[in-house]
Amino acid sequence: MKIENKDEHYTTIEPVFPPKKRLKVGTFKVTSTGYKLGERFLKIIFDNALSNQVDEIYVTIFEKRDEQIRLIKLLEDWGFKEWGTSTTPNGVEKVLVRDFSKEVNIDSPKLTYPYISKDSKIYLVPIYPAYHTDLLPDSVLNNESPQDFIENEPHRNAIQKVYVSRSYDRSVSKGDLILFYRTGGYHKSVITTIGLVESVHNEIPSEDKFVELCRKRSVFDDSELRKHWRYKSPYGKWISPFIVNFLYIYTFPKRLNLAKLIELGVISDVNSAPRGFEEISKEKFEIIIKGSETNENYIID
Repeated sequence: MKIENKDEHYTTIEPVFPPKKRLKVGTFKVTSTGYKLGERFLKIIFDNALSNQVDEIYVTIFEKRDEQIRLIKLLEDWGFKEWGTSTTPNGVEKVLVRDFSKEVNIDSPKLTYPYISKDSKIYLVPIYPAYHTDLLPDSVLNNESPQDFIENEPHRNAIQKVYVSRSYDRSVSKGDLILFYRTGGYHKSVITTIGLVESVHNEIPSEDKFVELCRKRSVFDDSELRKHWRYKSPYGKWISPFIVNFLYIYTFPKRLNLAKLIELGVISDVNSAPRGFEEISKEKFEIIIKGSETNENYIID
């Protein structure tokens, strides 16, 4: 990756780029399929674009082999558009450009990833320690070893992830923000991560469909998913699970535990810690953003 400023000369690209600050990305190749490594690379690219506050991202790529065509499709899924061509000694490459202006597309959030809006509804959602860092490895805690989460698992590499819930409140919908609250008690429960809801599946017709919708983007393998589908409460009642597809956006640099959240007035007391999807106000979201020392470049007022 290379940062190019507004005075950069583009003699090989047609049409010529207008002056902008850009991130140039060298073509990358994924040889291990099925592990969502392409999304992992995209996350690195977007993080660099955000930290350097560029106006555009671009990549030049030949369109000759199947893997190059698949890469072009992946880039287009995440908002890259064909600009023109670049003539090189090795031939003519396709130029793909991703506008990185600060905007949010609620209907197709991948196209404006990783930007989020404060005008969205915001929910706290609990996640057990056993699943937290497996699903969100970038949000590893200080008392956890990153070496425990390096295996090449698709749900770890993916930006698009699946959260399975039986929350009584099922009002969460596309475009909403979810703040993951890792459970653990008064001092160990912490808010770690922001996700952006891409879609919600409430009416799932069958166990097989449930497994299909979750596969490779949740922490559960197929057998665990089937157990999850069939689970009944201690009273013998079956409550259908629902699926929240979300985009992993950001890991908070400073973690606010339950004690601090109570002190700041985000949560009223120990008994009010989230047990399902619980909506919070924009004012409380602002408190979390400030208290966690968040880089707000990705947030649109």
